[in-house]
Amino acid sequence: MPEVALWQALRHRPDGLKFRRQHPCGPYVLDFYVEQARLAIEIDGEAHGMGDRPLRRDQWLRQQGVDVMRIRAVEVLGDLDAVVRGIIARCRPLHQPAVGPPPLQGGI
Repeated sequence: MPEVALWQALRHRPDGLKFRRQHPCGPYVLDFYVEQARLAIEIDGEAHGMGDRPLRRDQWLRQQGVDVMRIRAVEVLGDLDAVVRGIIARCRPLHQPAVGPPPLQGGI
């Protein structure tokens, strides 16, 4: 199963990130959740492709301030390392926030 394979990689906290598996969130249970990044990771197989349920779920999660990353099961099975790298990249912002106030304009 792709979820099991991905869990074997994520449970060792790559890049220092803590992943939760089968994490309850409101009326849903997320495949994986990274609290530090407020990121839900959903592995999409045949069952996820039915109707608008994934869309409604994603909308609800985003209303709660949770970003959603959907990964196809075949991608996990095809290149697990690339999937893990992609998850880590999604969890880490490109730019770290500046420390302290911005510099004053005009030399004041």
